[in-house]
Amino acid sequence: MYNKNTDKDLLGAGITAGLGAGVVTSFAISQGQHPLIALAITAIAVIFGVLCRQYDLV
Repeated sequence: MYNKNTDKDLLGAGITAGLGAGVVTSFAISQGQHPLIALAITAIAVIFGVLCRQYDLV
């Protein structure tokens, strides 16, 4: 009835996760967090976002 596997937009999921995490980590950098840690947090969020989209967890 429903075709759930059409057009998995992995790029869109990665961009959305990156932007969301980027906003939070940019605030953390302004509060004194190390920039490499903030970039690592953003990268992990992008990976999890893409994996969740790939395996239809969202």
